[in-house]
Amino acid sequence: MGFDAFTMPVEDPDLIDVAAMRGALEEHPLRLHVTGVFGPTRDLTHEEPACRRESLTYIQRLLEICERLGVTRLVGPAYSSVGKRRRIPDEQREREWNLAVAGLTEAGKRAGDHGVTLALEPLNRFETDLVNTAEQVKCLVRDIDLPSVRIHLDTFHMHIEEKSVYDAIVLAGDDLVYVDASESDRGTPGRGQVHWDEVARGLRDIDFVGDCIIESFTPACEEIAAAAAIWRPLADSQDALARDGCRFLKDLLG
Repeated sequence: MGFDAFTMPVEDPDLIDVAAMRGALEEHPLRLHVTGVFGPTRDLTHEEPACRRESLTYIQRLLEICERLGVTRLVGPAYSSVGKRRRIPDEQREREWNLAVAGLTEAGKRAGDHGVTLALEPLNRFETDLVNTAEQVKCLVRDIDLPSVRIHLDTFHMHIEEKSVYDAIVLAGDDLVYVDASESDRGTPGRGQVHWDEVARGLRDIDFVGDCIIESFTPACEEIAAAAAIWRPLADSQDALARDGCRFLKDLLG
């Protein structure tokens, strides 16, 4: 189809056959990335220490998979569980922010030991109440202050939360190491309402050299479809979405 890179989501590390993945990469060389899946008990901001420990244990297992596969980017919203959207007092929010900083500092140190960069992703307001914008994730990365902790932006979430996609990308600047090129409806890039010209201009102006990955979903995968609110097909087929989206992004980004 013409792709140069691929991102492997790892919900359950036990399901990943590293040897088989190595064989696939040897046969079809691609730059491989890994993304985490952060459910209710994988939450660095949870009041229960056991949940925070579980999150770090999960991140550690992902880092080990990354190192064995030569992956240098572990991406996603590692700061908290997806789906937390609450109206909470400022004191609680500050406490959870500090827990996220502490947990991600430990995770970032481990990432550095494995030769991996941990890229943190803001999500829209319907999926998290902690980090929604490029400005917020920039503050989080600054509070952690480790070279192994950087920024992951997703055009789907940016389309909802940012006043200007261009300004958000420029603000992320040198900290931006990974981009999800996702359409406003999670369908084929270029066939929705994302301001793609602003995306391209921003990436050019910061001399971005990372990968832009199409993130989409299918209602055929029922558990993830429910979590991402995917109730109908987003293209004629998943292959058509991938093929057409790849062609669009190559034309856009060169």
